Amino acid sequence: MDIKFEGGVNIALKIPKGKYEQTVIFYRDVLKLEVEEREIEHPTVSRTHRVKFGNNIMWLDCVDNYTHAETWLELNVDDVKQATQHLKAHGIDTFDEIEEIPEQMHWVMDPSGSVFIVKKRD
Repeated sequence: MDIKFEGGVNIALKIPKGKYEQTVIFYRDVLKLEVEEREIEHPTVSRTHRVKFGNNIMWLDCVDNYTHAETWLELNVDDVKQATQHLKAHGIDTFDEIEEIPEQMHWVMDPSGSVFIVKKRD
């Protein structure tokens, strides 16, 4: 099985509600990056801002029930089913219950707890 994983352009910062405004101000006013609030209807994310971060897009997600920030990354593959089978063969299970996503994508974690979305390459 020849699987090629490639980092995607999307990075999500899951930010506790109490630190959210300060974080938006940091990226917008201190770093002077392009920051735009986007409407969102999501069961766990109450607000989101899109930040142009070089060639990447960083999403600042306000998560009301978090106590600390987390960084979530994107992995692109040609075949999601084959990639998740490969990961499972190496002891990495999916845990799609963490946050709602389309069923053809999956959430996985590296051994240190970093979260990745595995999705079909665009």
